[in-house]
Amino acid sequence: MTKNEANGSTKQFSMKVSEESTVMDFLSSKLSGYSRTAVKSLLSHRQVLLNGELVLTRHDDMLHPGDRVVVRSAKAASKIVFEHPMIKLLYEDDVIVVIEKRAGFLSVGTDREKEKTVYHVLNQYMKAQKRQGRIYVVHRLDRDTSGLMLFAKTEEAQQTLQKNWNDMVIERSYIAVVEGAMETPSGEIRSYLTEDKQMRMHSSPTDNGGQLAVTRYECQRVNKNYSLLRLQLETGRKNQIRVHMQSIGHPVSGDKKYGGQTSPAKRLCLHAATLKFVHPVTRKPMSFVLPVPASFSKLV
Repeated sequence: MTKNEANGSTKQFSMKVSEESTVMDFLSSKLSGYSRTAVKSLLSHRQVLLNGELVLTRHDDMLHPGDRVVVRSAKAASKIVFEHPMIKLLYEDDVIVVIEKRAGFLSVGTDREKEKTVYHVLNQYMKAQKRQGRIYVVHRLDRDTSGLMLFAKTEEAQQTLQKNWNDMVIERSYIAVVEGAMETPSGEIRSYLTEDKQMRMHSSPTDNGGQLAVTRYECQRVNKNYSLLRLQLETGRKNQIRVHMQSIGHPVSGDKKYGGQTSPAKRLCLHAATLKFVHPVTRKPMSFVLPVPASFSKLV
């Protein structure tokens, strides 16, 4: 690619990495007529993307086989549109961000993975727009759970939401497909949850020193193999719905960790479908509702 092409007003160029190299070495070999200074200028103007999401700014970052590098025009780089295969941006203002997360993507980083997370992608989005702020975690979803998530863009908003979560969250409901036909159309599961050394949660009907967890459910459709439930959380404990459904003999479909025996949808059938809350600054009610995933409807 020539220097004139890289500076084009509308075009962008995508290049696949075939062997490990630094960003500088790769771009220098691919960009005809570019000096090291010119390559650094592309990086400083945020014109280089890695795998469609990460803005590259350091010339000494390492690239690996299979990576895809995109060089955008300066004009395109100045107009940032959020696009990501695992995240859909539903709402954004100066205080909060609401997104829809696909199943199979981490909410926040772990010891093993720091970058392939909603938290990291949203922070990169902020940086791409040259904003001084950052993203603050308000709550989490399991990697294999899809659906609605709320993030704050200021520490004050994060603290307001977290400290007043039970008062500010008007409704938070999930859709799940569980194994077997539910015996009762609705009910409440109340138990105490503890975590073992393998980070697996366990449910006890009596107070054993664990955290009280309360889940309400309503059966919306049922057949001989599966039940489609809408569930509401009174508490927000780790793996709460999954361990509660296992405890009553109806594990979530696709949930090998908590007793699931089948996985026809080839995913954990748990979806955060409704999130209604009070805005931490304006105090106005906010409402977000997602449809039942098509793969869930096919089962029931």
